[in-house]
Amino acid sequence: MIGLSAFPERTLVERALALMLEGPCGADRLARDVMGLKQAPLAVAERLSVAMLGSDPRVRQLEDGRWALVAEAGGSPLIEECAFAVVDVETTGSRASTGQDRVMEVAVVLVHGSRREVVFDSLVNPRMFIPPRIAGLTGISAQMVARAPEFDQVADQLLAVLAGRVFVAHNARFDWGFLTAEMRRARGLGLSGSMLCTVRLTRMLLPALESRGLDSVAQYFGVENPARHRAGGDALVTAQVLERLLLLAREKGARTLADLESICRRRTRLQSRRARQRARKRRRGLIDPDQPGLDQAPRNPRLH
Repeated sequence: MIGLSAFPERTLVERALALMLEGPCGADRLARDVMGLKQAPLAVAERLSVAMLGSDPRVRQLEDGRWALVAEAGGSPLIEECAFAVVDVETTGSRASTGQDRVMEVAVVLVHGSRREVVFDSLVNPRMFIPPRIAGLTGISAQMVARAPEFDQVADQLLAVLAGRVFVAHNARFDWGFLTAEMRRARGLGLSGSMLCTVRLTRMLLPALESRGLDSVAQYFGVENPARHRAGGDALVTAQVLERLLLLAREKGARTLADLESICRRRTRLQSRRARQRARKRRRGLIDPDQPGLDQAPRNPRLH
């Protein structure tokens, strides 16, 4: 299964299967993200992965040692076969997981071949105070959302337009995190599936570009945004940015969704150096091993 789906969170095996919807996983990631063993030695992680998945007919172990769903092991869809759901959310702040901030607008633009279409765009009543800073930035006021539907009233429609499509956003973990938190509250569901981040694609495909913020990337590609910091406007611009990035990726040899995901997973030299520094500090006990790393940071306003 390639596109996004929703699932009730259950056993370790089911959590592993859900994680593999994003693509093949190594034993170290299974130990960390499924079993909660953040510092398990690789040999231990490999033995535990075999014990958990070795007899499951739904998965197979690839030649490089990673685990994959049987359907995924046969190949990845071509880029032109993929339907991309380009998402933008506007929120009351940046604290998704704690519930201290909520979604107040969400839009989805479908990109599939030559088709680019807004398939969802709605204000959402967050049922909480909108800080003046956020209202000033987005132009979304308490009066505007007072009669808007609450998230649980749009959840099913939103799931319908996301299902089976590749989730894309600019700084995707932010948008994914908020929609996941909202879906859990509204439907008791977690989201799973393929996810692409246009910030990461830009970083690897346009390394000379100093800023990867949406304004800078849009300006580089000559894309105008008449509705900045509104979900519909930003989703449309991100969709056009994605189209240009896909062209660049193809020029560099990318042919499949797996190729795009591989580009997103790469690290710059600076990121790799910082990751090694953090690993050394963890081994020395200088930082909390549960402290978020670079990939878990909340949305950087300069990127949005």
